[in-house]
Amino acid sequence: QVQLVESGGGLVQAGGSLRLSCAFSGSIRSINSMGWYRQAPGKQRELVARIARGDTSNYADSVKGRFTISRDNAKNTVYLQMDSLKPEDTAVYYCNALDAFLRNYWGQGTQVTVSS
Repeated sequence: QVQLVESGGGLVQAGGSLRLSCAFSGSIRSINSMGWYRQAPGKQRELVARIARGDTSNYADSVKGRFTISRDNAKNTVYLQMDSLKPEDTAVYYCNALDAFLRNYWGQGTQVTVSS
């Protein structure tokens, strides 16, 4: 089992920045990759960014060049640095972990609201 706890959401004006954090614990050696997803009202949950072993990462086209995913293994934490935020980035952001058995784990979510 893997436990995930997000923090760092909030209200920010368009053009501003936020950094989300996801602290993970439990069977962390089984984790193959970690990611951030988001879900806006009335929309499906979508992948924002993912980072795998070896720190290879990929991003949704909508956030490329604005968001950066990173990991601090010493702190068992994954970050999502969000810059140049837009109102369309408003959503609940979820941390995700995928283990070697292809099981998904989710955090409770953190609200990000970008005002225009």
